[in-house]
Amino acid sequence: MSGVHPAWLGGLGGGAGLGDDVVLTRDPLCGLEAEAYTIARSGGVTTVVAADEAGLMYGSFHALRLDGELAAQTHRPFVARRMVQHWDNVFVHPVMGQVERGYSGGSLFWEDGALTDDLDRVGDYARLLASVGINAVSLNNVNVHAGEARLLTDRLSEVAALAARFRQYHIRVYLSVSFAAPMVLGGLDTADPADERVKAWWAAATQRVYATIPDFGGYVVKADSEGQPGPFAYGRTHADGANVLAAALAPFGGEVYWRAFVYNHRQDWRDRSTDRARAAYDHFTPLDGEFAANVVLQVKHGPIDFQPREPVSPVLLSMPRTSLAVEFQATQEYTGQQRHVCYLPPMWSSVLSTVAGAVDAVVTVSNAGDDRYWTNHPLAQANLYAAGRLAWDPALDPIALLDEWIGLTFPPAAAGVVHELMRDSWAVYEGYTSPLGVGFMVHPGDHYGPDVDGYEYSRWGTYHFADRDGVGVDRTRATGTGFTGQYPQPLADEYESLDTCPDELLLFFHHVPYTHVLHSGKTVIQHIYDTHFQGAAAVAEMVGRWAALPPETVGEDLHARVADRLREQVRSANEWRDQINTYFHRKSGIPDAQGRRIY
Repeated sequence: MSGVHPAWLGGLGGGAGLGDDVVLTRDPLCGLEAEAYTIARSGGVTTVVAADEAGLMYGSFHALRLDGELAAQTHRPFVARRMVQHWDNVFVHPVMGQVERGYSGGSLFWEDGALTDDLDRVGDYARLLASVGINAVSLNNVNVHAGEARLLTDRLSEVAALAARFRQYHIRVYLSVSFAAPMVLGGLDTADPADERVKAWWAAATQRVYATIPDFGGYVVKADSEGQPGPFAYGRTHADGANVLAAALAPFGGEVYWRAFVYNHRQDWRDRSTDRARAAYDHFTPLDGEFAANVVLQVKHGPIDFQPREPVSPVLLSMPRTSLAVEFQATQEYTGQQRHVCYLPPMWSSVLSTVAGAVDAVVTVSNAGDDRYWTNHPLAQANLYAAGRLAWDPALDPIALLDEWIGLTFPPAAAGVVHELMRDSWAVYEGYTSPLGVGFMVHPGDHYGPDVDGYEYSRWGTYHFADRDGVGVDRTRATGTGFTGQYPQPLADEYESLDTCPDELLLFFHHVPYTHVLHSGKTVIQHIYDTHFQGAAAVAEMVGRWAALPPETVGEDLHARVADRLREQVRSANEWRDQINTYFHRKSGIPDAQGRRIY
């Protein structure tokens, strides 16, 4: 690199970085786009060519993954922005702790209300993210409390210190900001986006940010959602609200990530015409084409909330004149909270295969914290690894990515066991939890463990409508909420019809009798019994597989941590099995065809 020694080069290990068998060539005239690179290995020598330093960095990390010869290949990112978002609180939240929906200890960035002293670990984390292709990170909770709001003003120096560490790995930092910041921080009596004082406040605040952090990425906003302030209070649209922030950021090349997670969270469970799944589409698709060019509408991959199984959000297929980001959740809020093995990339890969041509960014909610193993459950690291790799290239095989991660993480003697534990773990988790796409049979509040009716009569709009005759939510155009009509063809008709609706999504779209026969040939009730018994049994087998692996193979501490988490997964899976099966046995009155014990 002609005497250039960027921080990332020294962090790759081995002498001057990658060693003498790797040749890095930065050539602005090579014809490659930003961040792209060409890599080859011949005769034990690896060559990486890129037009910019970021491309060389990504190529260098690729070189570390190589095993054997390689003909020249060019790699370029699928989308320009690949972001990890943290739901971290500066101060300890009275309910959620220091990290909302975080299951890996405390924040990597803040401790006891102040910036962490361990910025070296922040640098390690930046290298970790860069190694899988992440180039953006938002630092704080999308639910912006009073303490976090001040990061935009009098605590901006803390953001600058973190940005300096991420900058070494070509990662831009973003902040979640409150829509009401002009009132909370600026002393105004309004946050109306049409008010000239509000526009001026955002412009001045943003200018101060860029004076401190010239490569600042922009803002993430959760508005009019779950109690957060937003433009609806002033009779304005979400485009009105987003565009004011966009105008403030535009002179500096910044972006607004405006979340589409907007719905009525004060619903009446008796009113079956109200459907939370419809909300994002109803709110946002009429605004297609009205958002500024530097606004990215951030859409959860499914229409509800990161459940073990959901259809793709129709918003991602219906706004061709708007920049869209698909949002995934690596932190396992509804999929075992990093106490259960649940390898999620097969789910994400399926979504990306459907929306790849429609999205401009990929966002992943972080599952990392100050835990020794980064992610509490050591095997949950694979979710973060594959999230970055799929954001770079959604065509990658998620199971091949699993083996890639295993090969980089574990000795060969452990590889087979880890693969067997993780390969089908999403299907196993789905098997012993909510059946056939119905979702949300979890304990309210902490979202861990079974509570079949926990949300059934609540205001949050997440129902299963189980009664003595059947179960599921009728979202058809013919007799239900009409949600299927939000999809383009052929999906609209596929989901509408019982004949073509996939079994795994049946109860998301239809209310059916327990005796309804699935495409698999089983009745709904027998499917519920079988999958819950089989799922719990599969987890018990995981414990045996891991126990048979000598602890010294992976290190005694790591072996003990995984063993402890697997014991909890067995306990929880048995609880899910017994509560779900008993609930539906009592509702339906139909016995298990195999005569297994149901309480």
